[in-house]
Amino acid sequence: MASRANQRVLLGCALLCAAALPCADSSRLSAAESPAQPSVAVANFPIATAARLAGDGKQTRFILDLDQTVSFRATTLADPYRVVIDVPQVNFQLAPGTGAGRGLVKAFRYGLVMPGGSRIVFDLTGPAKITNSYVLEAANGQPARLVLELEEVDRAAFVQTPAPENRPELRPTIAAAPPAMVPAAAPDPAQQKSGAPADGRPVVVIDPGHGGIDNGTQSSGESEKNLVLAFGLALRDRLEKAGKYRVVMTRDDDTFIPLNDRTKVARNLNAALFVSIHADALPKAEGDAQGATIYTLSDKASDAEAQRLADAENRADAIAGFNLAEEPTDVADILIDLTQRETRTFSNRFAHLLMGEMKTTVRMHKHPLKSAGFRVLKAPDVPSVLVEIGYVSNKGDLEHLVSEGWRSRAVGSMAQAIDAFLAKRMAIAGPGN
Repeated sequence: MASRANQRVLLGCALLCAAALPCADSSRLSAAESPAQPSVAVANFPIATAARLAGDGKQTRFILDLDQTVSFRATTLADPYRVVIDVPQVNFQLAPGTGAGRGLVKAFRYGLVMPGGSRIVFDLTGPAKITNSYVLEAANGQPARLVLELEEVDRAAFVQTPAPENRPELRPTIAAAPPAMVPAAAPDPAQQKSGAPADGRPVVVIDPGHGGIDNGTQSSGESEKNLVLAFGLALRDRLEKAGKYRVVMTRDDDTFIPLNDRTKVARNLNAALFVSIHADALPKAEGDAQGATIYTLSDKASDAEAQRLADAENRADAIAGFNLAEEPTDVADILIDLTQRETRTFSNRFAHLLMGEMKTTVRMHKHPLKSAGFRVLKAPDVPSVLVEIGYVSNKGDLEHLVSEGWRSRAVGSMAQAIDAFLAKRMAIAGPGN
């Protein structure tokens, strides 16, 4: 069997070849996935102060009140039917509960989708077309307004709607934004030439789930995206204080990061470990559950709850308004398969170590080790786990999740597990592997 180093080289070649294969169109929102542009200057972002819907199941109008005019781009999507509005970064100061549906709109959500860019996503009751969209200047004591008008159509008419790039009034107008994945950038060649020593420490990638327009689960005024970000930042600080690892966050603010980009951060940095942090909620009809759970990747879910959670988490991109195309499935040759098997072994080893450390300090789920097909765990050459640190739907767990004392204990046990795992793995791998 080839060494792990050789497997990495062969795997890289296989994936590079795969990238040349034609990929399926990821939908008519492809125009929304703009290339990275220069960073925007610090500015006073436009403020959205109110949003409302009017109309019925035949025609529906959306109105957003703003303190200044903005440029925008609107797009329709099918399966499920949605409308997406992209605007430069907006400070949404809308009343709690804003987002309820009316007429052709089942519900809508809004938030940051990348640095410099915000998004509003409308879930539709069925196919609809955008009959008009415009921005009104402030006048006669009324604020500036972004207006979107929808009209019911049948499926055939919806499919015939021109794509955004063919409709001049809907061409991209989003503000220039920095790349979302700055940590994944290649090393600066100038630094390398100057003789600056490379950072040879193992890379640990911490992935706080959700973010931006994707709130995750919510309960009692708390959002999963905020709880897991606070936990991830605390874990980063604990690991950086020890100085043993180079620690990279997939996000360190309220920004949406697509699932594939989260995985790419770990792969591009040749990470030694990828830890995704989440906080689940159980539907009321399914009773109550509590405690932390550790998930690893598996083709077959360990139980129905694991499958439900994986399905929910794998829809994160759709929640933000688009699904990025996954890696081609027809390149899973024997080289990739061998690497994935080895990686899953390491992932399972870390999961057991983590359970052993966490159960001494925090409450664990009655079945603390589970597996399912999480997209965010599918890096073939990076050991990866997804940790549900608790259930926001459980009163006791929620009290822990907002407690700094509990967070400190949980972070401490996780840091100890990372130390134990990487110390042994680095010793086995030896220098250069």
